[in-house]
Amino acid sequence: MSVSEKGSRLPGFYNLSLEERLQRLAAAGDLSPQDLDALSGRAGLSLEQADHMIENVVGLHALPLGVALNFVVNGREVLVPMAVEEPSVVAGASFMAKLARAGGGFQAHTTPPEMIAQIQVLDVADLPSARLAILEEKERLLAEAAEIDPVLKRLGGGPRDLEVRVIEASPIGPFLVLHLIYDVRDAMGANAVNTAAERLANLVESITGGRVHLRILSNLADRRLARARCTIPLSELAFDDFTAEEVRDGIIAAWAFAAADPYRAATHNKGIMNGVDAVVIATGNDWRAIEAGAHAYAARSGVYTSLSTWGRDRQGNLVGTLEMPLAVGIVGGATRVHPTAQAALKLMGVKTARELAEVIVSVGLAQNLAALRALATEGIQRGHMSLHARQVAIAAGATGDQIERLAQRLVAEKTVRIDRAEEILKEWKAQSA
Repeated sequence: MSVSEKGSRLPGFYNLSLEERLQRLAAAGDLSPQDLDALSGRAGLSLEQADHMIENVVGLHALPLGVALNFVVNGREVLVPMAVEEPSVVAGASFMAKLARAGGGFQAHTTPPEMIAQIQVLDVADLPSARLAILEEKERLLAEAAEIDPVLKRLGGGPRDLEVRVIEASPIGPFLVLHLIYDVRDAMGANAVNTAAERLANLVESITGGRVHLRILSNLADRRLARARCTIPLSELAFDDFTAEEVRDGIIAAWAFAAADPYRAATHNKGIMNGVDAVVIATGNDWRAIEAGAHAYAARSGVYTSLSTWGRDRQGNLVGTLEMPLAVGIVGGATRVHPTAQAALKLMGVKTARELAEVIVSVGLAQNLAALRALATEGIQRGHMSLHARQVAIAAGATGDQIERLAQRLVAEKTVRIDRAEEILKEWKAQSA
C-alpha cells in the first residue's frame, strides 16, 4: 500500500514517542523493518560504506531527520523526509502544507532533465568563423556524444542540442564556449555530462583549430527547472488577532520587499532553501549544486531577487509560485550508496527524478510561506524561539523532563539564553538539595 492510499496528515504525530512515530511511518509508507532501521539511524550509513565515499574518513556526522506532513503534490499525498538542524523548519513546512491542502495542495511540474556541459575553447584565431564551423558540425558532435553512455541512450536520454557562445570580454580576452545540452533522465547528471564534454574535446579542437581547456557541467541548470504553485483560501489565513486580509496583505508586502531589494532577497531565498536543502540532503543529492543554481538563477536578470512570487486571485485568496533549477536524481551517487537516502526515497514514493523535484520545489514554497507568514504577523522569533529553547535547555545541561520544563520557562521569560538556562538549573538543584 502506498503513501497516497494512506495519506500524509497523520494527526497527533508530533505527540508520539520516537518508536511510535516510526511504526506510524511503517504503516503510512509501507516501509520494511530495514527501512525503519535506516531512517532511525540504527542501520544507516556505516563507517565501511563512508570510507568508500570520500577520502580520509574518520567517522560519521549526523543531522536530525524529520518528516514533514500534510503535503499533497499534484493530487498525491506525500510524506517528506527532511534532514536539518534548524528548529521550526519541519513544523513550518508541515503547517503551511496543511493550509495549502485546503486549496488543493501544490501543483508542480518540471522541464525535461537537461543539463549543460560547458567546453571552453581558447587560442582561436577567428572566433566568429570557429563558431559557425562548430554549428555546421553540430550533428556530427551530437552523434559522437550519443555513443558515450549506451545505458542512458537506451533509457531515452543523451544529447539534445549544442549551442555556441562567444565570450567577448574576460580577464584573458575573448574565447568560445560550447554548451552541450544533455538529457540525463533520472540522474543528477554531473558524471554523464562531464564525460560527454571530455569525449568531444579532441573533435572540437580539430574543428576550431583552438585549444579546449575546461570541460565541466554548469550548476546554473536553467534548462532543468522545477515550478510549484499553491492557493491558500482566504478563510485559512486568519489566526489569533490577525484577520485573513491582514495576513494575506502582510505576506504580499513582505514578498514585495524581497522582490525589490537584494539584501532582503538573500534572506528570503535562504528561507526557501531551508526546505529545499533539507529534502535534498535527506535523499542523498548535492545540496551545494542546488544552492549554487538557485542563487545564480535568482540573479539572472543582473539583479538578485526573489525566487518566489506572492499575490491574490480574483476571489481574494493568497496565491504563491516558485520557479528554480533543481538538478536532483534518484539513481547513482549517494542515493544508491546511502541506506537512509534509499529509505527516504521509498517513503516519498517517487519513481522519477522529476517527481522528486516536484516535491522538493513544493516544500520550498511551503517553507517560504511559513517564514513570510511569521514575519508579517507575530514576528519570526516567537515560533522559532519556542523550538530553539529546547536546544538551549539541552546545551545548559537539562535532561529528561527538565528539557521541556526549562524550555517553557525560558520562553515565558522571553530570555532564551544559555546563561539564563544555567541559572535556572542551579536554582532547581538548590531547591531539591
